Amino acid sequence: MTDTPLKLFNSLTRAIEVFEPVHEGEARVYSCGPTVYNYQHIGNMRAYVFADTLGRVLQWKGYRLTHVINITDVGHLTSDADEGEDKMERMAAKEGKSAWDIAKFYQEDFERDLARLNVQSKQHPRATEYVEAMIAWGEKIADKHCYELDSGLYFDVSTVADYGRLARAVTDEGEGRIDTVEGKRNAADFAIWRKTPAGETRQMEWDSPWGKGAPGWHLECSVMGEKLLGFPFDIHTGGIDHREIHHPNEIAQNQAYCCTGGLDDASHSGAKIWMHNNFLVERSGKMSKSSGEFLRLQLLVDKGYHPLAYRMMCLQAHYRSELEFSWEGLGAALTRLKRIVMAVERLKDEPAGDPLHQKLASMRAKFAEAVSDDLNTAVALVALEEALAVKKVDAGIKRAVIEDMDAVLGLGLFGLTRTDLRIRPKGAQITAAEIEAELIRRKEARMAKDFATSDAIRESLGEKGVEVMDGDPLGWEWKL
Repeated sequence: MTDTPLKLFNSLTRAIEVFEPVHEGEARVYSCGPTVYNYQHIGNMRAYVFADTLGRVLQWKGYRLTHVINITDVGHLTSDADEGEDKMERMAAKEGKSAWDIAKFYQEDFERDLARLNVQSKQHPRATEYVEAMIAWGEKIADKHCYELDSGLYFDVSTVADYGRLARAVTDEGEGRIDTVEGKRNAADFAIWRKTPAGETRQMEWDSPWGKGAPGWHLECSVMGEKLLGFPFDIHTGGIDHREIHHPNEIAQNQAYCCTGGLDDASHSGAKIWMHNNFLVERSGKMSKSSGEFLRLQLLVDKGYHPLAYRMMCLQAHYRSELEFSWEGLGAALTRLKRIVMAVERLKDEPAGDPLHQKLASMRAKFAEAVSDDLNTAVALVALEEALAVKKVDAGIKRAVIEDMDAVLGLGLFGLTRTDLRIRPKGAQITAAEIEAELIRRKEARMAKDFATSDAIRESLGEKGVEVMDGDPLGWEWKL
């Protein structure tokens, strides 16, 4: 069923469109990556689960995928526009380390999180590797599209057609995020190059025709996208927060660089399709990095949740819908994942058979329709569960179908066990070895018909966060 046309929502046109590759048989995708000055919160990570799902669907459709997630290691100010400190320099000063060491540490942590969420992308270029290309880009567009101020080189947004179309013009909220820089011709103009202020020395600065300094954040993605994927490439992804300022500025730069016209032709933007995932919403206020113990993937693990429970949580909602985070919701996603893993474990020893069995045809069709309909993974998950529940079908056939579906969903079902999903919470008062010893003691008490001792052991384990499951092969799990 992979020949079902793939339809995707294009944020630029605000319409569902059939995917047609720029290059026959290929799919080239660019995802705005993190600024590596701190750990990534789980709201950031939703963007990469979404982009990975997109990439997996494209591969499932038979396209040869190139997926780039850039690393911003310079140029992103504490404001998304042109005011404040460079986030890298600020964290370096706070931690007493070099900006380069800060970038290396947090990039490695980000890549560990990608691996734990089964995100496939292996191309993570760093902005600092492309500074010379950024300077060359600035030189090419400066005469027609830029002007120089004491603080740097600025892009004049009035020099390109349809500026802000992606955001449907700059909204009142967007205006509030654009900082005033004295001398700017238009409020929305943005920095291509930021000069190092007189008398200051930055850790990350380069010589340029406009003085010593560093590239603007928006320029980095334009340059890396063009260098690594070529213009136009197929799809550009990012969080919905990028739709108002960062991506419109990228598009303006791309138009200027390619000498293209307006955005009635979406390919003039640098990418044919722009896609944005919606926010992860968390009501307690712990999503923000400024909150101290903010919600990052390691915190979920420390509380006993497997990282793939978070991937499951993301898959249960459409990427364009807000997703509300709660510990109860995460627990429900983990329980659902456990049930699927338990069903899959019965298929693991079977050689894969022919997936085209008639009894599974409706589930395969439902799955194909769902993922082809703008990545409707919530319905695709139901199709997978329905296929697992079908009776009187050869296990090898069922295995082949589930493996095919899981290649898209990215849960790694045939490499998971229930034991893998049983993660010890960081604050647990007892070890797995101690639990096993107590269960042996309880078994002996039951054999001796000492039910009072047996019940007391069970109750004691329960108080320490351990659920005893009589008759279950796993034996026990952590209570979350």
